[in-house]
Parts: sequence; C-alpha cells; structure tokens
Amino acid sequence: MASCLLKHELGSITFMTQLTTLKILIRGAGEMATGVACRLHRSGFRRILLTEIPQPLAVRRTVSFCEAVIHGSHSVEDVHAIRIDDAGLASEIWEKAAIPIIIDPENISRNEFEPDILVDAVMAKRNTGVSISDAPLVIALGPGFSAGADAHCVIETNRGHDLGRLLYDGPASPDTGIPGPIGGHTSDRVLRAPCDGLFESDHSIGDIVQSGQQIGTVSKKPVASKLNGTLRGLICPGVTVTQGLKIGDVDPRGIVSYCYTISEKARALGGSVLEAVLAHYNK
Repeated sequence: MASCLLKHELGSITFMTQLTTLKILIRGAGEMATGVACRLHRSGFRRILLTEIPQPLAVRRTVSFCEAVIHGSHSVEDVHAIRIDDAGLASEIWEKAAIPIIIDPENISRNEFEPDILVDAVMAKRNTGVSISDAPLVIALGPGFSAGADAHCVIETNRGHDLGRLLYDGPASPDTGIPGPIGGHTSDRVLRAPCDGLFESDHSIGDIVQSGQQIGTVSKKPVASKLNGTLRGLICPGVTVTQGLKIGDVDPRGIVSYCYTISEKARALGGSVLEAVLAHYNK
C-alpha cells in the first residue's frame, strides 16, 4: 500500500514538473489577461510571455501588465512584469521570477517562442488573428471565438451564471454591449470618448469624483462622470482614441483599494484558463 502511494506521489510530482516547463504565450496584457497571467504564475507556470500593442488601451491600468510597455516594468499584487524587446530574452526575465512582456501586435514572436499553449486574452470581442493551429493548445476568451474552429477551448466571459465556463464546441455568447453591474450601475459607470482624438486628463486612478465632474477631454470635448464614486479606471492620457471607446470607469462603491487589486471577473477567468490547461494535460 505504501509503495503504491509513493508511486502515485512520484507520478504527480513528475506530472507537475512537466507542466511547469510548458511555454505559455498570452496575447494582450490588459486587466483580464493580467488576471490570467497572475493565476498561472502563482500556480507554478513561470514560462509565460505577454504581448501587447505599442499604445495600450487598458482602462484599469493599475492592475494591467500593459503598463510595463510604457514604464519598463509594472507589478500587480505580488507579480512583476518587465518589458523586453526580443522574445529570445524571455528566459532572463523568468530567472528573476518575473513575466516578460513584448510589443508585438501581429503576434510575430510566436514563431520564435514556439508556445505549447497560446491564450488569446485581447478581449477585442472578435478574433484578431488567432488560429487553432498556433499552438498545441489554444484557449480564447470571450465573444468572437468558436471552440473547435478558432481555438481548442473558448471561455465564457459574460457575467452571470456561465461566467468562466469552458466551451469545447461552438461560440461564446455574443457581446451584449452592456457593462456588468457594479453597485447597481451598468452603462452609466463607464466613460466613453465623445469623438475621435487625443485624450487628456489631470486625474489619476483612485481619485474620488462627483457626478457631473469633468474627468478629461477628447479633442477639447469634455468627458464627465455620471456618478459619485472612485475613478477605478482611466485610459492613459496622451493616447489617441476613437469615438465610443471606453476610456474610464467610475466605481460607485467608493472603495479605493479595489483600484489596485485584481477583480473577481479577472480571477475567475484566470482560474478557468488554469482549469483548461490542467484538463488538457491530465487526460
């Protein structure tokens, strides 16, 4: 009996050792992608590479690794990301127990990196160029993807009963266009660009704001809050935006600490990606 248990334990150790050597490429480094990266990193998957666009459009920047594109490095909770200019430098960052991030909108680094797992977490509500043949295991988050066609596994991202559900056949639910409710508020908590142009603001994430207060401007047109609350998210000032783009998020709960920790949705999606990985390799 003891011998059987020992063999089982040794088998489990070997299995986990093999898993932690897998290379994981995550497209996107916004809030949801960061939640996924942190969940995997804390679970022992340390060979992760994030890709981003030159001018990130994340709103919840304090909890998004894309900030490293601008500042060179960025930490979310207890996980650290560092920008690199060549995918071949990823191993140097792994040795520092950090996650490398590279500017690569076209996903060109995939060819050099040769990932075992590719996770599309761009959250563009459409497929921006991922193929099911891009890696042995391709996982995609949210609307715009169909399991079995675009990816091996698609994860439901719409809030509600099926949030985080793993789909192996067919598409995720279509985008509703309505933000998830927080404190009873949905669309009115989101700040959107009134026109195309340059976004400018003197505000910072974590500021307490009032209903009607101007948060910034786009091409000199004012952008005002519709609620009292905490400025939980704000797109980076100086970025060129398009009309209707989400550029801010006001949290009516007014709890400033929420601005600096991973949200329940991002944690849930991170857990779902972890489940998809373990399910695939533990068949």
